[in-house]
Amino acid sequence: MPEGLEAEIWRVAASPLVGRTVSDVWVDERVASVGLRDAVVGAEIAGVDRVGKVLVVEMQTSTGRTKLGLHFGMTGRLVVDGDAAIERLEYASGADRPSWDRLRLWTERDHRPADVPSLRLNDPRRLGRISLDADLTQLGPDALTLTSAELRRRLSGRRVAIKTALLDQSVVAGLGNLCVDEVLWTAGIAPHRPSDRLDAAEVTAIARACRRRLPVMLRRGGSTMGELTPELRRVAGDCPLDGTPLTRSKVGGRTTVWCPHHQL
Repeated sequence: MPEGLEAEIWRVAASPLVGRTVSDVWVDERVASVGLRDAVVGAEIAGVDRVGKVLVVEMQTSTGRTKLGLHFGMTGRLVVDGDAAIERLEYASGADRPSWDRLRLWTERDHRPADVPSLRLNDPRRLGRISLDADLTQLGPDALTLTSAELRRRLSGRRVAIKTALLDQSVVAGLGNLCVDEVLWTAGIAPHRPSDRLDAAEVTAIARACRRRLPVMLRRGGSTMGELTPELRRVAGDCPLDGTPLTRSKVGGRTTVWCPHHQL
């Protein structure tokens, strides 16, 4: 599913919309908050932010501010002014069918044909959602800026596998299956290790891997773009670090690729 990296790329892509006024909205009511259209038509886009995997569009209305939360589910992607910042997600089709649109938002300053929305959320599986003033306070610290102290606090008392813990958005916001595998591979930590058995140095290694590896992947500008490539994940090829055959297993029900030699 789209992770914090993809949401960050979309945040940057949507930032030029700030200052525009929403002129019209169409939304798939099956995945949206009731009354969403009435709440945002006529509002000025005051900001675009990201909280974990969620893109937050802040709106200034006549009665105050409201926030539009875009949750991308498993296969959602964002198209801004007719352009997709990410052409194809690593784990989804590159097709773009109008019937898959869940949100179309037009602004008054559009200089494109009237049928081209300023903002479009396209999601073939319809597992994402569009919410008004979603409560995001339960999310943990963001993976891109995660500190060792924050991670130690969030892992305290948790006995689940470290991979399962990192996928929990209340522990760390923004990590999904592929990024967790990449972070643990970088940190040299086996994904099935119990969270409460990690020592301080290992927790520090995980937090450092988030801060160092994820920005590298972000700069590559696409979907995931880690060292554990789709080809390596599919066939459990050789570890890019030490050449050991990778192991492909399940941790917490999630497909997991890791190196049995250097991930201890």
